[in-house]
Amino acid sequence: MRILLTGGTGLIGRALCQHWQRQGHDLFVWSRDTAQVPRLCSGAQGIAQLQALDGSAPLDAVVNLAGAPIADRPWTAARRDLLWHSRVDLTRTLVDWMGRQAAPPRVLLSGSAVGWYGDRGEQWLAEDSAPGNADFGSRLCVAWEQEAERARQWGVRVALLRTAPVLAPQGGMLARLLPPFRLGLGGRLGSGQQWMPWIHLDDQVALMDHLLHNDACSGPYNACAPEAVRNTEFTQTLARTLGRPAVLPAPAWVLRLALGEMSVLLLGGQRLAPRRTQGAGFAWRHPQLAAALAQLLRKS
Repeated sequence: MRILLTGGTGLIGRALCQHWQRQGHDLFVWSRDTAQVPRLCSGAQGIAQLQALDGSAPLDAVVNLAGAPIADRPWTAARRDLLWHSRVDLTRTLVDWMGRQAAPPRVLLSGSAVGWYGDRGEQWLAEDSAPGNADFGSRLCVAWEQEAERARQWGVRVALLRTAPVLAPQGGMLARLLPPFRLGLGGRLGSGQQWMPWIHLDDQVALMDHLLHNDACSGPYNACAPEAVRNTEFTQTLARTLGRPAVLPAPAWVLRLALGEMSVLLLGGQRLAPRRTQGAGFAWRHPQLAAALAQLLRKS
């Protein structure tokens, strides 16, 4: 297959490129830094502009993972503009370009996040639940998905991945947690009772591969493990896996003072069930947190 990726140099994109390169696919990565693409993306070809592919052989698939990191700094007005532009506006540009092709790609896999649901407390959530819309993160995800859905008007199959925090020692949430937890300085966030969906990087890659190759898969899919855990259970399991205590909680008021509205990413949660993902026949390699963390930390 000929596959175009946005966000290909990120954690998930790099792993996908490695996986799909082994399968023999031709990979193109839309990136501002094309010189880094072959090294970071397993030999994929970097393109600086979508128009570089105009007139070439048709693409079979587009995988849209672009977006500035959402948890790196507080959501100031300037940061919100950047987050919106790098997700919503970029997806609009991408979908418009797809529609101008003589033969549009057959499938668009487009990223989203579990933040689509907002902070929903104890409520069980599945792909058919209503969106959150109460905070900036949920509104961002809703608009992001709406732009991707427009590709259907050109006969493109659209699958949306509402991705939980991806566990990998080389990046993402786990990489940020490991240094303090290894020093015995970790602990729960706020009350620790908020639900905390998660997914192993290997399962994220396998799910995207599954959706790519199954023509019946369309619409939203929760990219999370089937085991639902609270923040307290997550922190205790991580500390136990590392053989360290987890006795230094971060008070909710401190997080709200430091992070403002962005604190919802740490203090809010989603009690999430991947029902459509299970219904699509996907089988997890790492469905349980303790075994997933043990496997990841053996590799780190």
